[in-house]
Amino acid sequence: MKKKLMVSGLVLLSFFVSSVYAQKSTAILRGGVNFANVSTNSDGDIDDAKTLTSFNVGVIGDLNLTPFFAIQPGILFTGKGTKTQSGTEGSANWYRATSNPYYIEVPVNLVFKTPTGPVKFFAGAGPYLGIGIAGKNKVRGAILGTTFSSESNIDFSNDDPSTLNEEEGAGFGIMKRFDYGLNGLAGIETKNIVISANYGLGLAKLQSGSNSGEDNNNKHRVFSLNLGFKL
Repeated sequence: MKKKLMVSGLVLLSFFVSSVYAQKSTAILRGGVNFANVSTNSDGDIDDAKTLTSFNVGVIGDLNLTPFFAIQPGILFTGKGTKTQSGTEGSANWYRATSNPYYIEVPVNLVFKTPTGPVKFFAGAGPYLGIGIAGKNKVRGAILGTTFSSESNIDFSNDDPSTLNEEEGAGFGIMKRFDYGLNGLAGIETKNIVISANYGLGLAKLQSGSNSGEDNNNKHRVFSLNLGFKL
C-alpha cells in the first residue's frame, strides 16, 4: 500500500514538474524611462513639479507556471531621486538642486496574464530590494546676481537592513544604502515584445543619521514606462 502511495505521489509530482517546465519561460531584456520623486508626508504625497527624469535597464525572468500565471524575478540598474527649484533661472536669486541616486534593484513580481491570443494583457505586483551604489547631488543658482554651482557624489551609509527605519548614526544628509518597497505593474506582450508601466512604492526612509524626524516620510516614488525584448 505504501509503495502504491509513493508511486502515485511520484507520478503526480512528475506530472506537476513537467507541466511547469512545459510552459515557455523566457528572459526579457528591459529598459525604460523613470519619473522619480520623493514623498513628503505620511500619506505618501509628492510634488509633481519635483519629478526627476531618469532611466532603468536590466533583465527580467518570465517563469510561466501556467498559461495565465508567472513569477518574474529580475535585476535592474535604476535611477531614482528628486529635484527642487526656486525662482527663475537667470534672475538675481534662484537655485536648482537635484539628487539622483542609482540602485541595483531586485524585484520579484507575481503576474497574471490573459491565457490566449497573439497579444496578452498582464498585471501583477510584488516586493523589491534595492542597494545604492552611485549617484550625484547637483546644485546651481545665483544669490544677488552671483552664480554658484556644486556637484558631489552621493554617500551611502552601510546601514543594516534588518533595522528597517532605525537610525545608524551615519550623519545628516547621507542616504541609507538599502531601499525596499512594493511594485505594481501592467502591460501587454506579444511573441517578442513586452510593453509595461510600473510603479515603485518605496517603504524605506532615505536619510540616515538625522534625529529631527522631519525626513521620516521621505521615501522613493518611481513611475516608469518600459520596453522589453524577449531573449
